[in-house]
Amino acid sequence: MTSRPAAGEDRPGPPVLVTGGSGHVGANLVRRLLADGVRVRVLLLGDSPNEALEGLDVERAYADIRDLAATRRAVEGCQGIYHCAARVSTIDGDRAHRRELFECNVIGTRNVLQAAREADAGRVVVTGSFSAVGYDLDDPSTPSDETMQFYPMARTMPYERSKVLVEHECLRAVAKGQEVVVATSCAVVGGADFVPSRLGRTLCDFANGKLHAYVDGGFEFVAAQDLVQGHVLCMHKGRPGEKYIFGSEYKTISDILDLFEEATGVPRPHRAIPSSAMYVFAEVASFYLSRFHPRFPQRFTPGAIRLLKLRRRANTAKARQELGYRPTGIRAAVHEAYAFHYLRGAIGNPDAKRPSAAPGDTDPGPAAGEAAAEAARVASGEGAA
Repeated sequence: MTSRPAAGEDRPGPPVLVTGGSGHVGANLVRRLLADGVRVRVLLLGDSPNEALEGLDVERAYADIRDLAATRRAVEGCQGIYHCAARVSTIDGDRAHRRELFECNVIGTRNVLQAAREADAGRVVVTGSFSAVGYDLDDPSTPSDETMQFYPMARTMPYERSKVLVEHECLRAVAKGQEVVVATSCAVVGGADFVPSRLGRTLCDFANGKLHAYVDGGFEFVAAQDLVQGHVLCMHKGRPGEKYIFGSEYKTISDILDLFEEATGVPRPHRAIPSSAMYVFAEVASFYLSRFHPRFPQRFTPGAIRLLKLRRRANTAKARQELGYRPTGIRAAVHEAYAFHYLRGAIGNPDAKRPSAAPGDTDPGPAAGEAAAEAARVASGEGAA
């Protein structure tokens, strides 16, 4: 009887390391790399849920990126690193919360870059945030590009400031001769959303009939598959020291709810709460919850509402021209996200329909029906490798 090879041994070459592989971006990236025949090692926290990787043909390393020595051990032998791990938050939080953001995002990135540099592990692609990109102060809806500086004089979230400092760490590493490229992400929509993300939770609440009103505003969204494609392009074509913005399309919240209704069959709410009114309520609620119930999940935070009020758009011309980036839109991504959550049992509303392909979708990527089948396969534990 022959023994089964260890994870990844049947894939040629040294492994590529993915940090944050159980998060939304990382889980989609790991699946893409495996589909491309890449040997993958995933860096995980030992005490965190890692359902996103069940059944996948990956090597596993366990470390907290705030621990440089442990990070060095995880990086050893790898060639190429995708650093997707980050603490994401839209609240101001207390002192401990802010320190955790800084240490996970900033110090963690510094450690990953240093470990990669010392191990001669090759290029590092770091997931950035569109919230760390500047905008036109007189007209925030003007599409932002990579040249626009973050404006620190306005009120900003600790998370936003931490992601600006992440970019500083990347530039410091580049100054030392390291190849680092930043893949800037807008709001992600798509499947393999195990945690789930804020948008994933909102979609589940919508499908379960728990969303009765919405806050007006808009934002730039990116399909998970588009963002993953952007990361791969950065690894193979990106210029060291540069960042590239990856967005699929701008949508208002009303537009998003239309897509939710199409995917789920659940009627959308039509009552819009003015963002200015909701902002006042959110300020009071967030102040109280952050100090007295810090673990209580906050949906409508002042930071999230501020971003919606700005109605920011992304200019992806640089990624298109330099990397050949071709976004597909988010309609199929919404259907894919719904199929994923439905087939995992997160939708309990009997009036919600079974997932199906998005009719008339012209995206060149996998159709929503194929995405639903993949979601079913993942949910059943078969994996995607």
